[in-house]
Amino acid sequence: MPGEDNVIYIGNKSVMSYVLAVVTQFNNGLSEEVVIKARGRAISRAVDTAEVVKNKFMPGVEVKDIKIGTEVLTGEGGDKANVSSMEITMVTKAKE
Repeated sequence: MPGEDNVIYIGNKSVMSYVLAVVTQFNNGLSEEVVIKARGRAISRAVDTAEVVKNKFMPGVEVKDIKIGTEVLTGEGGDKANVSSMEITMVTKAKE
């Protein structure tokens, strides 16, 4: 299981910012696995990030696992909201 070092949290920046972060993680050579995490509206940006990394920048990387779920967030007024969440685990392909 990867540590928090190789987790990229997707927010409101451009897709290319996150692509750069993922590519940098792989190129540092510290990890063969990077996890992209997103919630709510950022999920589509996370999928775009994974696809751009895989198809344009690092063809030697593949999607190992995708986890989806729902998190319950409590707002300021104590109201609860269900928010979708997604984790995309990307790994370098095994050399054959």
